[in-house]
Amino acid sequence: MCCVCQFLSEQVNYVHSHGLAHTELRLENLHISAVDKHIKVGILGNASDFNEADPADNTSYDNMDRRRMMIAFDMRCVGFIMAKMVLRELMDPTIFAKFKAFLTKGNDLSCLREFLLHAVKRNSLAGNFGIQILDRNWGAGWHLLSVLLAPKPLDRISCLNALRHPFLCGPKWRVNPSIDLIRWSLGSTTVRIAEEYIYGQQQRSRLAHFVELMEMLNPYPKPKHWLGLLPGKWRLLYCTGRHIGLTLRQPSVRVLIREAYLTISKVSKPNTTFSVASHISFTVMAGRDWAHDKSGVGGKLQVDSFFRLRAGRRLYLKEETISSKFPSATPDAQASVLKRLSSKKWRKAIPINKIPSSLSVAKLVSDEIDVMMSLNEPLSGNMEVAQKAIQEVRTQIPPEMFDLSKIICGTYLDSRLLVLRSVNGSALFFHRCTNDS
Repeated sequence: MCCVCQFLSEQVNYVHSHGLAHTELRLENLHISAVDKHIKVGILGNASDFNEADPADNTSYDNMDRRRMMIAFDMRCVGFIMAKMVLRELMDPTIFAKFKAFLTKGNDLSCLREFLLHAVKRNSLAGNFGIQILDRNWGAGWHLLSVLLAPKPLDRISCLNALRHPFLCGPKWRVNPSIDLIRWSLGSTTVRIAEEYIYGQQQRSRLAHFVELMEMLNPYPKPKHWLGLLPGKWRLLYCTGRHIGLTLRQPSVRVLIREAYLTISKVSKPNTTFSVASHISFTVMAGRDWAHDKSGVGGKLQVDSFFRLRAGRRLYLKEETISSKFPSATPDAQASVLKRLSSKKWRKAIPINKIPSSLSVAKLVSDEIDVMMSLNEPLSGNMEVAQKAIQEVRTQIPPEMFDLSKIICGTYLDSRLLVLRSVNGSALFFHRCTNDS
């Protein structure tokens, strides 16, 4: 499939190199040669010249702007073709209509994977092969798709740069990735490990390692950059703190966590104040055994608070003086981060010789919290079951989701991912979601 997308990009790049834009790129206009099995772009009758002025417009037309806009239009069409070829579920008109609605609403394309995981059924006949293809090479396919379908035309990638992209080059050709692509790869790898839900010591060490790497490469260390990116809905993926599973315990009430996310909204005055709501939905199952269909009585827990954004710094202690029953993986993670950044592969992109003594962070100063809980019938009036249920939910969910005052700073933020640090040093890893997901 990558070869097909590469052949398509080569054909479109050939047209663009001759000063023409196809303007009619669709899946129906592509042909596969019976001789060499290469992609051939057909119907060039509507091709437009970059340097051709619009006869209906009397004003002078900037040829460079016209060239960029026409190339951007063709690249958006290439993005739609690539999405349909890789994600065969988009051949369904209903799913493709949702996909186009997601784009027209102005959603951030870094959340495209999060949206498609909910829009595309997991038990589809395609077997989610397309999602697996885009997940390869540290999520390079999702990055290429996001820059092909970027809402702003000037933000879309050109054909020549697309041919140099790691998704089309693959592991056979060496590519010098940009710092943005390195951040994307680190974030995608962390998301994939967190989605496996198998948190052994090896997985936890790797997750702590990647979180430390992301914090070193935080693109927005100053709080003024957080004002526009922080508001939104953030789904909790992982916490580097203590984990309590269900296999070795016999809880008094069977509780299945459905969703855990933060909703951050900007308050009008003052500008640096945000309202934060922690939403946790769960299902309480009656009886001593787990239901096969995981059915039960639904419940919700909500914690509301306000945060003020301030500038701060996170200090790195050289000697660990605090010991606990559950030691943190931070010192080992920092040592592995330094070893990785000092290697030849990373030194060219990130000239870091040693771990800095401190990093700029966005300090979060919390206010009072309000807690609300609701249980559906028939358990809404049973106080004993409600107390046991809330205790089990608090056992499975990180304590920072209940007491928001324990969250003290934000160490990483981009359009897709968010990392918050608590007072005990553990990191909460979030992924932005859209309202449609």
